[in-house]
Amino acid sequence: MNRPLLGLVAGLCLGALDGLTSLISAPEVRAELPGIVLGSSLKGLLAGVIIGLIARRLTSPVTSLAVGVAVAAVITFPIAYLNVVHYGSASYYWKLMLPGAVVGAIVGYTVVRYGRAPAPRSRPT
Repeated sequence: MNRPLLGLVAGLCLGALDGLTSLISAPEVRAELPGIVLGSSLKGLLAGVIIGLIARRLTSPVTSLAVGVAVAAVITFPIAYLNVVHYGSASYYWKLMLPGAVVGAIVGYTVVRYGRAPAPRSRPT
């Protein structure tokens, strides 16, 4: 499977699991669970595609892991900020940013480790 597609699938699946962790980290939002899982899935899907597109040029799993964390942090920060403003608790930065970064790291590693690298371009002679 090519890297962007693998990133999409891995991001979608891990994003759903990330959303389900809200039952543990923030049980007060139990009533909002379907929306949280859907939003986390879409966030993971978007991050997975971006990571997969960037990873087409990478060969190092460590570099792709760092790219995954960075992409996930950029996508998750505005969501965490809105939750902090809405609920009035700074703990939502940790409750959202940490699992998001872990998902990004796993997706980043997975796409380079298991995704098919693009074929090298042949240069005309």
